[in-house]
Amino acid sequence: MRFGLELPCGGEQLSATDIVDMAVAAERAGWDGVFLEDYLVYYRGEDPPTYDPWVLLTAVAARTERLWLGTTVSGLLARDSVKLAREAATLDALAPGRVVLGVGLGDPQDRGVHVGDDLGVSGPKGRAMDRRLDLLLDLLAGTPVPARDGEPPVTFRPASGRVRVWVGGSTQARAVHRRAAKAHGVVPYKLTDVEQWSDFTREDVERLAAAVAAGTRAPPGTTSPSAVASASPTSTRSGPPSRRRGTVARPGGWSSSIPRRPLR
Repeated sequence: MRFGLELPCGGEQLSATDIVDMAVAAERAGWDGVFLEDYLVYYRGEDPPTYDPWVLLTAVAARTERLWLGTTVSGLLARDSVKLAREAATLDALAPGRVVLGVGLGDPQDRGVHVGDDLGVSGPKGRAMDRRLDLLLDLLAGTPVPARDGEPPVTFRPASGRVRVWVGGSTQARAVHRRAAKAHGVVPYKLTDVEQWSDFTREDVERLAAAVAAGTRAPPGTTSPSAVASASPTSTRSGPPSRRRGTVARPGGWSSSIPRRPLR
């Protein structure tokens, strides 16, 4: 079991330096990983200060040695998969073997997705998510991918194969199980966003692991598939269920938490 800390990527009276300092303090305090939320416009407050998680994680990488660094999660429907793969691969070059890229459909309350150019999601969102996840995984693995306009296939370099991709979503959604099986792990919440919240039990985690383990890609640096469960309880019970994650307790997995008080 590893233990990680989920930190916000913005908010009133929270500076970029504050977030980096908390992450660095987390390594000193013995945490195994720090994971940042990824919003274009943070959801609490009236257009509060919001910071790019990859820039913040790069600063954290320069000041830490063993801390796993990642996002939980980046909304693929509001991101360019090619740019996202390049950002994750670059961070991995600076912090080899420490990068986790959490992806999902994204939070519908992220107002930033309605600004700027439309990334061209056509048809059902689930199909678009599948296409973008497949492209992301291929780019990070160094697999040649087709190019438009008759150009030859493109291969991303550096492509170390070390970046772990975790898929976020409700454990009630079979599509989440299927997508997590393509990737290296899952960042789950237990119920759909319209139902009453409840925490994970060991039995819940065992069922989740069984649902995705058969087809899960082997995490970089291993030889056999392994479902990685990661979750994070919030410090309060307020807010919609999409903000709240249940604790996962499973050997070989992750349990993460939003800090209840400042780190010392």
